[in-house]
Amino acid sequence: MKFTDIFIRRPVLASAVSLIILLLGLRAWMGMTVREFPTVITTVVTITTAYPGASPETVRAFITSPLQQAVAGAPGIDYMTSSSAEGVSTITVNMQLNFDPNAAVAQILSKVNQVQNLLPAQSQRPIVNETVGSSTALMYLAFTGKGLNQQQINDYVLRVAQPKIQGVAGVGQAQIVPAGTDPSGNAFALRAWLDPTRMAAHGITPADVSSALQANNFISAVGSTRNRQTQVTITATTSLNSLAQFKNLVVKNVGTTVIRLQDVAEVTLGAENYDQAVFYDGQPSVFIGVQPTPDANDLDVAAGVHKVLDELRPALPPGMQAHVALDQSTFITASLHEVLATILITLAVVVVVIFLFLGSLRSLLLPAVAIPLSVIGAGIIMLALGFTINLLTLLAVVLAIGLVVDDAIIVLENIQRLSDEGMQPVAAAVQGARELASPILVMSTTLIAVFIPIGFMGGLTGSLFTEFAFTLVATVVISMIVALTLTPMLCSKVLRHTPSTVVTHGLDQGFARVRRLYDRSLHRVLDFRPLVLLAGACVLISIPFLFLGSKGELAPTEDQGIVLAEGLGPATATLHYLNTYANQMRKVFQGFPENALVWQISGLAPPGGAGNNAVIAGTNLKPWDQRSRTQMQIMPLIQDKLNGIAGLQAVAFAHPELPGSAGGLPIQFVLTSPNDYQQINTAADQLIGDAMKSGLFAFLTKDLRYDNPHISLDVNRNVAANLGLSMSDIGQDLSPLLSENFVGRFDMSGHSYEVIPQVPDAMRANVNALGGYYVRAAGGKLVPLTTVVDVKHSVEPEYLPQFQQLNAATIQGTMAPGVSLGQALAYLKNLTAQTLPASYSVDYASESRQFVQQGHAIMVTFALSILLVFLLLAGQFESFRDPLIVLVAVPMSVFGALVFLFLGAATLNIYTEVGLITLIGLITKQSILIVQFANVIQEEEGLDRRAAAEKASSIRLRPILMTTAAMVFGVVPLLVATGPGAVSRFDMGLVIGTGLTIGALISLYVVPVIYTYVATGKERVAGATSSDPGLAADHAGISP
Repeated sequence: MKFTDIFIRRPVLASAVSLIILLLGLRAWMGMTVREFPTVITTVVTITTAYPGASPETVRAFITSPLQQAVAGAPGIDYMTSSSAEGVSTITVNMQLNFDPNAAVAQILSKVNQVQNLLPAQSQRPIVNETVGSSTALMYLAFTGKGLNQQQINDYVLRVAQPKIQGVAGVGQAQIVPAGTDPSGNAFALRAWLDPTRMAAHGITPADVSSALQANNFISAVGSTRNRQTQVTITATTSLNSLAQFKNLVVKNVGTTVIRLQDVAEVTLGAENYDQAVFYDGQPSVFIGVQPTPDANDLDVAAGVHKVLDELRPALPPGMQAHVALDQSTFITASLHEVLATILITLAVVVVVIFLFLGSLRSLLLPAVAIPLSVIGAGIIMLALGFTINLLTLLAVVLAIGLVVDDAIIVLENIQRLSDEGMQPVAAAVQGARELASPILVMSTTLIAVFIPIGFMGGLTGSLFTEFAFTLVATVVISMIVALTLTPMLCSKVLRHTPSTVVTHGLDQGFARVRRLYDRSLHRVLDFRPLVLLAGACVLISIPFLFLGSKGELAPTEDQGIVLAEGLGPATATLHYLNTYANQMRKVFQGFPENALVWQISGLAPPGGAGNNAVIAGTNLKPWDQRSRTQMQIMPLIQDKLNGIAGLQAVAFAHPELPGSAGGLPIQFVLTSPNDYQQINTAADQLIGDAMKSGLFAFLTKDLRYDNPHISLDVNRNVAANLGLSMSDIGQDLSPLLSENFVGRFDMSGHSYEVIPQVPDAMRANVNALGGYYVRAAGGKLVPLTTVVDVKHSVEPEYLPQFQQLNAATIQGTMAPGVSLGQALAYLKNLTAQTLPASYSVDYASESRQFVQQGHAIMVTFALSILLVFLLLAGQFESFRDPLIVLVAVPMSVFGALVFLFLGAATLNIYTEVGLITLIGLITKQSILIVQFANVIQEEEGLDRRAAAEKASSIRLRPILMTTAAMVFGVVPLLVATGPGAVSRFDMGLVIGTGLTIGALISLYVVPVIYTYVATGKERVAGATSSDPGLAADHAGISP
């Protein structure tokens, strides 16, 4: 190709092209969004319907079932779970990855509206809530205050802090915790604490109080007066807006006696509920959970929130303080800094390796210019494709340094050789560039063919690694442009005849010895070719066993600087009970020197369930450089301490490593069956008992539990009829006493709050309190409730879980140290098949579902990459045999990598699997040089296949060792990386380093052997006169 001549003879043009790439690339890198991972849209839609006082069975039959049946018809659903608990139905719809969240909500809302008329009249309207992104907020802000109760802090957060946080660019949601019945958090509420004794003395029933509150606290929209000239708005004071007005609300008139609300109840400003509490390092507080929008820059969002927080602090009410309880951008920032440091170290290592092979400082200029320019220029393509700066694209840059340096090495070595043979610098550059233009184009397209299939994968791996793959493709494309434009021009200006120095002489002598040793060993190996074939067959056969015998997981556990813990109390646990044992959890965390602070939320629903008997806590660890133990080392020690907390079933676990998960414990194994819940509960207990005996699990529990005491009021209908009582009379009297349902709202300083009548805890402490409740008979006389009801006791589930509309039980837990997620799930699946009847089916949720769905789908991509490379090489060589010889090196390199995975140095995960695909491009580049050069030698010198293979391997030894060493030493920084994100970098570096090293060394012997069997014998081309095989090969288009 003479295309390269233009840039050598016009150096200003070559420089201008490179400067354009540099400037546009720098602008592109500065314009890209910074994230932890590529944009992955995970949408979870939650449908919550309150039916205060209803039993789980009632909720399931009349609310959950009709809603589920309707919602199941919406498109884009991955899986759907539900829980029917006392007074509330919760349906959680997990949408398919990257499904449009707006379309998801619109479709589900439409389905909900279709069946809303089928729901009980006493139930509240279904609330549809959408969560897009991580199940855990990017940040949690904590507000504490001395002398302030939780509702006072909540009111400040609601009125001042939350609006300011929501105003930060990129913030999608700013949720207040503890939660209430609406986005206002657990805000103020007008609590009318009813006294049954006083009500009975005044002849008032709870239904009377509820009716009075609704009738005399009426929100009216009156209208306005209007004439031809003016109009005036009219308001009517039909609603109440102060505590004093509620106290004086008239409940009933008896003759001339006025009975007010304060006569039968204690009226206070309290909280919407007393089920949940939040603590920051042991101090009661209110949190704001900051959730960014899917396309937001997490670091910019965090910086904006910190800025707003700094503005809020001087204006906080006396005694109130604002803190950052959790900031996940710290991990993102630290990880990015670690990867950037790795990039610089890798660049330095590669440059040093090149110098050690070439021994010339002048030679270092080319890779020192070509590598950064290729990486920076790749940003143009990345920005055009809408990519982001994240951990995976930066990891691609680390690998790209080793990839793109090959082009620079090949061009540099070829032109330097021609210069040493006596050609003038410009002539050597022209000739060398012409010879290499075609091979560089072919090798670049081969690399592109390896990575393109990753970009077309579906699922989580495709979403995550598309940017990784195309970042590598972009660097290869820019590297090819630089190698054909700038590098030859620089060679013509910089390179000179290599002076004979001590360094160059020593390097030449050393390589000469290595080459002689290799020549002798290769010659002896070729004398025993059948043994080589046997060894190669053994390698090939062993690969499936090594692959299947390696531990599998979705992603390795990283040191994210936080350990989470979940504690589950008995079904009867109150907030006071939970706080007692949550305090013990806090002391466990604070007992570790690595702890920086502890945050806790008590009174949550268990994951995937309902109720208020769970505690979630987390310890934020000190920065990575201030502690010697990692998160993975600390977690088992924390678990040992948590096991000593008697009142909670507590487990320590890590935050999910990858986006797209619903969160929670890593093991979420779902048993579904048409059987009743009693049978499913028994089967799940049996499975957990057998599984724990295996030693593979550190903790296992289930969401279906028959441990909830249940009181049933059996109404004697005959007695009720004789007294003139209807069932609605009894229900309407019981609901205001016990259900905690609100009967209206009132305005206070521009915000509306709930009005809730209820008996205080002391008057509903146990079933005996029912004797003090009265209902009104037909004649107006009050009779005790126990006159018409019989009390029955039973034990029921806390809630009734379903999965994909089937009765289900989800087994949740963590693995024992050293056990992978794949091993744990495989054991549970096999155990289920062996011990449970065929009526039970298996499914998965959250991280476990990601792992099972992803499986080893990337292996299909691996096969597709090999097929594409084969077809490209077939086109280049005009032969279907030569590509087979080239691809013989692939199983050798895969074998070398899998040996270390099989021995437990790393697991088989998405990082190592992508590393295996990367090996295809790296190892085939080297085999291409040997095969093509051997073909040229046959044609030019008339040698047989064995002699040609020996000579080609000998001549190409030095460039192969140079490119291999550059790539292998280029991934050494990944192997020695520490801090955040180090484990995944280590895994990929291990696969590439070991696979390329072992694969290259084996291939230097196996490829020549296979060549002697498979290659087509070529006759000497008539008229070939070159006596120098190197020049002969050069004229054919390949440099030795």
